[in-house]
Amino acid sequence: MRIGELAALVGVSPRTVRHYHHQGLLPEPPRRANGYREYRLADAVRLARVRRLTALGLGLDEVRDVLADDTGTELREVLAELDAELRHQEEEIRDRRARLAQLLRQAEEGTLPPNAPLSPELTELLGRAAAPAPGPAPGGVSAKDGEVLALLETSAPPEAHREVVALAETLTADAASAKRTREAYALLDGLADAAPDDPRVARAARAVVDCVPRAALRHMPLGASMRDPSLPAVFAQALYDDLSPAQAEAVRQAVTLLTERARAAREER
Repeated sequence: MRIGELAALVGVSPRTVRHYHHQGLLPEPPRRANGYREYRLADAVRLARVRRLTALGLGLDEVRDVLADDTGTELREVLAELDAELRHQEEEIRDRRARLAQLLRQAEEGTLPPNAPLSPELTELLGRAAAPAPGPAPGGVSAKDGEVLALLETSAPPEAHREVVALAETLTADAASAKRTREAYALLDGLADAAPDDPRVARAARAVVDCVPRAALRHMPLGASMRDPSLPAVFAQALYDDLSPAQAEAVRQAVTLLTERARAAREER
């Protein structure tokens, strides 16, 4: 058989056959006097097996290892790994479809979050924070916090993001916590046009600190201070640039107080 005939028989292109030669998956056959390759039935059988293995999802390196193993051990191991990977992909697809269904329902109801799509946990958290209640008008510091959480969900490591969300969830865990949080946001929003040395800055900082339950302080990262080099400088600067000078000063003071309280809480353990 010529290369075109072999390729047509197995259902691949001549270019694929040449690529498999280059990768060592298909041995080079003898050549005729005119230089053309002369393929036999054994070449077609091997090529068909390569095609079946790649159709299962095996990479060419894995196919090469399988072909080199006469005992079948390599194939069993590779197939087991592939099955586990496909099972994981199926779980991810189910999760994605469930998330898409939720987003479609929200879109139909007109409740789709502005920053969608977000994780279900963050969507629920922001939904509670946006629930109608006395407090700051939409678009204030609370809205900026939601934007920061959405940014962290995309850019922060999963474990770090989970810790931040868990800490944020304590701010609206019950009616009393939600009330304190709304009051703190109202104080911060009131500093929009204030100077950094305004007496209300310290009051707003203390109000923010009072929103965080003592139990949650034990899990607060001690490197949370915006002056701490462990935080990316670009992120910290962008965060403060988005606040007014007085609001930024209040947040700095609050973070410093929270870090001190968190350290003290851990020392008590």
